[in-house]
Amino acid sequence: MVLAIPVLGLLHLDQYRMSLINSELAALQTQADTLASALGTAAVRDGADGKQELIPDTARQLLRVGLSTTGARARVFGRDGTLVADSSLLAGPLGQVQVVELPPPDHTPSYLIWIEDLYRTIRQLLEGKRQLPLYIEVPEQTAASYEEAASALQGEHASRIRADSTGRLFLSVAVPVQRYRQVVAALMLTKDGSSVDKAVQDRRRDVLLVFGVALGVTILLSLYLARTIATPIRRLADAADRVRGTSGRSENIPDWSNRKDEIGDLSGALREMTQALHARMEAIEGFAADVAHEIKNPLTSLRSAVETVARVEDPDQQKKLMGIIVDDVQRLDRLISDISDASRLDAELARGTSEEVDLKRLLEALVEVQRAGIEAGGPSYRLEIDPREDLRVEGIEGRLGQVFRNLIANATSFSPPRGTIHLAARRERGRGRNDDTIVVTVADEGPGIPPDKLDDIFDRFYSERPKGEKFGTHSGLGLSISRQIVEAHGGVIYAENRSEGGARFTVTLPAG
Repeated sequence: MVLAIPVLGLLHLDQYRMSLINSELAALQTQADTLASALGTAAVRDGADGKQELIPDTARQLLRVGLSTTGARARVFGRDGTLVADSSLLAGPLGQVQVVELPPPDHTPSYLIWIEDLYRTIRQLLEGKRQLPLYIEVPEQTAASYEEAASALQGEHASRIRADSTGRLFLSVAVPVQRYRQVVAALMLTKDGSSVDKAVQDRRRDVLLVFGVALGVTILLSLYLARTIATPIRRLADAADRVRGTSGRSENIPDWSNRKDEIGDLSGALREMTQALHARMEAIEGFAADVAHEIKNPLTSLRSAVETVARVEDPDQQKKLMGIIVDDVQRLDRLISDISDASRLDAELARGTSEEVDLKRLLEALVEVQRAGIEAGGPSYRLEIDPREDLRVEGIEGRLGQVFRNLIANATSFSPPRGTIHLAARRERGRGRNDDTIVVTVADEGPGIPPDKLDDIFDRFYSERPKGEKFGTHSGLGLSISRQIVEAHGGVIYAENRSEGGARFTVTLPAG
């Protein structure tokens, strides 16, 4: 677009040139009318036959005086078409001498001449073979040699635009010289178009200068943009291709995060993406290793029991081994179900549609279900919620319900007989409305958690169960899944021991 501006300027030069030519022709026409009027007054006399006659000597003198400063050439053709006077011819002792004005020396630099010649050639190719009439001066000039002079002898005003063999422009106008409405002669003024060509040439040089500046600026901007935008983007793209074929570490991505622009943002985003990718790959590898380890234990026990039961003939021993087989099969089924649920969790959280979840209503429903299933000697449940509090959050209700069911189930399993499970929910005010959080706690009166295991209990397949509980009842994925769900909702979950005994789990979620 920048380069199109001077190109449009070059296209405008033809119109500019024609406007200059028309101005020159108008000025030349004014001079011709003035000079023809002077000739008709001072250089014409009455003839013997009553016709008006032109006085050649007087006409020549008037031409020299009238055109001394105009730079135009005047020629007067008699009624019969012969050349009577020519301002370029001076009388001398040896006859007439023709005066030819030489052009001024051309100091144009060679490179500009080459550019202008190239432009002229291109313009001629684009315009086709449109040529001006050729200007020729024959040795014996008559009015018939010039169409405009012949028209002037017929009493008409005429003008012509011609060019010589070198391309030099010539402008001419012809007017009749009259006295008493008789056409005595024809006056033709001719002027070369050097002033027009020079004006157009100066304008073309200005346009070429603008074009050169625009081209230079465009090249510099292109180099600058290539260095600051295109090259970094290409390097980031190459680095992304390398990451695809390697371990995915962010060290392979150039670090331009110090740049305060979109390239810096892109570099930082790619590095964070590769870090997340690498962490996810490590998590998948670790999860696969943990799954293989956890499944191997019941499979080993199951294989041993199956191999042994085929060799044992004692019915009591066979019954005991069959019980072990059933327990191991149930343990495998429970483990595989929990593993399947954990593996689908990320995809479900990513695809799930968030909605407004009222934690007050959700916790009340969960407590009512637990109270309805209390067995003799089992714990009681106490829920502390201010009915005036707004406890709504944005999330997936089914998964949030799974978190609190897991916490309540853990608290129930560790609670002593006739103990109490304490549930509470409150809204904590932040600096702004959007900074409020909902805090939910689930506490029991059990033995608590070893201080060095408060964070380990959220690891996959970690199991710290009450004494006397049947082995393999839990897979050790409940708290790990709970943390994954809470963090996907932008919250935090952690465990602590109560000073009065027992453990407390706290879930903090952004308020809706």
